[in-house]
Amino acid sequence: MALAQPTNPSPDQAVSSALRTLATERDGLTILMAAIGDGLGPVFTAAVDRIAAAPGRIIVSGMGKSGHVARKIAATLASTGTPSHYVHPAEASHGDLGMVQPDDVIIALSWSGETAELADLIGYAKRFRVPLIALTSNADSTLGHAADLCLTLPKAKEACPNGLAPTTSTTMQLALGDALAIALLEKRGFTAEHFRVFHPGGKLGARLKLVRDIMHKNERLPIVGIDARMDEAIDEIGRKGFGSVIVVNADGTLAGIVTDGDLRRNLRPDLRTLPVSDIMTRTPRTIAPDELVATALEIQETSKITALIVVENRRPIGLVHYLDLLRAGAA
Repeated sequence: MALAQPTNPSPDQAVSSALRTLATERDGLTILMAAIGDGLGPVFTAAVDRIAAAPGRIIVSGMGKSGHVARKIAATLASTGTPSHYVHPAEASHGDLGMVQPDDVIIALSWSGETAELADLIGYAKRFRVPLIALTSNADSTLGHAADLCLTLPKAKEACPNGLAPTTSTTMQLALGDALAIALLEKRGFTAEHFRVFHPGGKLGARLKLVRDIMHKNERLPIVGIDARMDEAIDEIGRKGFGSVIVVNADGTLAGIVTDGDLRRNLRPDLRTLPVSDIMTRTPRTIAPDELVATALEIQETSKITALIVVENRRPIGLVHYLDLLRAGAA
């Protein structure tokens, strides 16, 4: 059948269409939130507990658009501390059922609950007593009846004007999958440090590095004592090239910092002969070595500073410059 000739909607029409789509999908999420606050809540809690207690992995499966959502749910679970992978239901019938073990838990997605390709996976779950969690809109469906736990999605209007293309429904599936992943993350006590292990690449990986991984230390650290004169401080700034020098007390604890900005604010003929204590900033911004690079970036951008002192037990052990964050790919 030939398609209708495409039209050229005005910018206003396109924007109106986008807003209408987003509003419809937002309404679907509102309905889902209400369902979780009502009858769906106890089943959701039971599903989280069942998944968290599983000694094996989480097998997520679905066909068509539900399959695309299932892949994303599996990826989100895996990256947040719940070992998981996607199994295509049609491929499962041709050998991939061997990827499913009795210690696993299956999450099967089907909006209608009558997806034919899921039949063998459902049968396998029953035969080998693999816990089955359904994510469907129809609790009275084949999938809903077969499941040990049925996460029943409430009915909502599709954003598609023909009511055919999965839009609001897949948004709701995806959102409920995210809710499961985050609830499990919190239940397991999954931290940013754990997250860093699974995300070593890209800007996200860079921001999840620790400050101690990128800080300058030892002989690279620009330091003078509290009794030094400004000529020593200026020479140290020039030698180390960070535009600042850390000032320490006699016992090695942090006393302050002298920056290029301090020099500009105190330009005078006798500047080089003054003690650093007359010029230094006594309350510099600091960070602990085991904080995330993302935290260092936030402090530097919020405070509009380029150098951040790394302190442990009140003693400076490193320095992070904004250029370090750029080189690490965090900024």
